[in-house]
Amino acid sequence: SPVVVYDQGSGMGSARAWWLLTYVGLADVRVLDGGLAAWTSAGYAVTDAPSPPPVPGGVTVRPGALPVLDAAAAAEVARRGILLDARAAERFAGRTEPIDAVAGHIPGARNAPLDEFTGADGRLLDKERLHAYFASKGVFDSAEVGAYCGSGITAARMALALRQIGVTPAVYVGSWSEWITDPDRPVATGAE
Repeated sequence: SPVVVYDQGSGMGSARAWWLLTYVGLADVRVLDGGLAAWTSAGYAVTDAPSPPPVPGGVTVRPGALPVLDAAAAAEVARRGILLDARAAERFAGRTEPIDAVAGHIPGARNAPLDEFTGADGRLLDKERLHAYFASKGVFDSAEVGAYCGSGITAARMALALRQIGVTPAVYVGSWSEWITDPDRPVATGAE
């Protein structure tokens, strides 16, 4: 039976839940795009009644149902495929880094900031606009597409967007926060 995930915010939590549940082998995981706000604004009811107690299920967890990258594989995808960085342009360029000790991006990566494939309401763009946007980033020109961000959360949102248009990217779960832990890994700055 389907599992529907939602959140009360930007869709980041629900996208990460979708990615994790799909990664471990659940076959039918769906996201309520727009979250609880979209549900209530569409006129659907909510309740404050206690949730029923959980019951044991028959789920078999099999990690690996979605492709992932480690640092070496991410560098390789950046060289011969399309590696997309979902962070804001100023973080990608190395102009600011509010979280990690080093600013910049993985050499060869292309910037595809979250706010360019979501609307003002935080929902994903429609499929036609997603297709056009990601085509402009080259995703249909390569058999290998990877996604990363700061810590793997926004990359899950990007993976969800790409799945809407038939592309399953490999996610670099450790993302930028892991990349910079090795001082021998190269760091690029600038818009390219």
